[in-house]
Amino acid sequence: MNYQSKLNSFQNNYPRVSEVAKKAKKRIPRVAWEYLDSGTGNEDLVKRNNRSFERISFLPRFCKGDLNANTSSILFGKSYNAPIGIAPVGLTGLMWPKVEQYLAQTANRLNIPYCLSTVATETPETIGKHVGENGWFQLYPPKDKKVRESLLKRAQDEGFTTLVVTADVPMASRRERSKKAGLSMPPKITPRLIWDGITHPVWSWQTLKHGLPRLRTVEHYSGTRDLKFTSGFVGNRLGGTLDWKYCEELKKAWKGPVVLKGILHPKDAKKAVEIGIDGIYVSNHGGRQFNGAITATEALPNIAEVINRKIPIIFDSGIGTGLDAMKALYLGADFVFVGRPFIYGVSALGKFGGDHIANILIDDLKNNMVQLGVKDFEELRKADVVLS
Repeated sequence: MNYQSKLNSFQNNYPRVSEVAKKAKKRIPRVAWEYLDSGTGNEDLVKRNNRSFERISFLPRFCKGDLNANTSSILFGKSYNAPIGIAPVGLTGLMWPKVEQYLAQTANRLNIPYCLSTVATETPETIGKHVGENGWFQLYPPKDKKVRESLLKRAQDEGFTTLVVTADVPMASRRERSKKAGLSMPPKITPRLIWDGITHPVWSWQTLKHGLPRLRTVEHYSGTRDLKFTSGFVGNRLGGTLDWKYCEELKKAWKGPVVLKGILHPKDAKKAVEIGIDGIYVSNHGGRQFNGAITATEALPNIAEVINRKIPIIFDSGIGTGLDAMKALYLGADFVFVGRPFIYGVSALGKFGGDHIANILIDDLKNNMVQLGVKDFEELRKADVVLS
């Protein structure tokens, strides 16, 4: 079956992200699903992220004649086919082997950005070959300046254009559900884990072929492939020290746009503009860090007001449809990133699963723009809404 035939089959059988997620849950082991799907605490913020879009309803306008929606978007001087990117996810290869390569190829084929995490299971050297000019690199700020310089150089040498600095992980969150499922570094061989492998044979076979998940970017500095030691290195040496001076140093060191990720407070957004940061990334880490935070949609309008179009605003947390993306763009975002759904896509459907997710989101965005009666994002932001 060729590429287009595969995509047609996916569209006919799995036309919604929720259906892809359901298939993914069956294909990957429980411990991997719980890591991907869980939040922290009682996970109320994950639920609130998803529900937050429901309070926004549009008042459509009709009799517009032949209307086509233009979703092309320019961000940091580069043109993309849609304002939708693939968000960074850590320990990605646990969900499905080679997922980073597949999503990088999706980004390259469809001309959308893909952001590689510092703690993904593949390196910038590997992913740079697949992602073309659409690679972004997400940094967990190292405490060691030499490690920081090395990571930035490795990413830039491989053609990654935009640096995304994660601010919202001052320390590791508890993620109780993931722990209860048995996630540990390295994975402990328990009867439950063995049974998980037996009952998910395709995942097990693919994992054995590719090798167990490793934090390949970071193990370069830990000096070992031992996942337990490398995970300890991540916990002790990455994150927890970010301040405004550090952000200024990164801005000077990186030859390209620098985006600050995890911002929810307007004062932080204002400060970022003042020190020369190129973009604000409004996010609550998908509900995985601080269960007591507000939703990203609640934060977005106030930040948009403070930024006042001075620099681009990027958004994630809770987006599962093109309509969600449209609502975030209406509220003030210039671009949205999506994490879990793209992992569902590869886990459920393989190499081209990310393409299918991107097509769902982009087509849904276009469709809803036409239903609303707007032809571009400038018109979208002038639409009439009802907030409940």
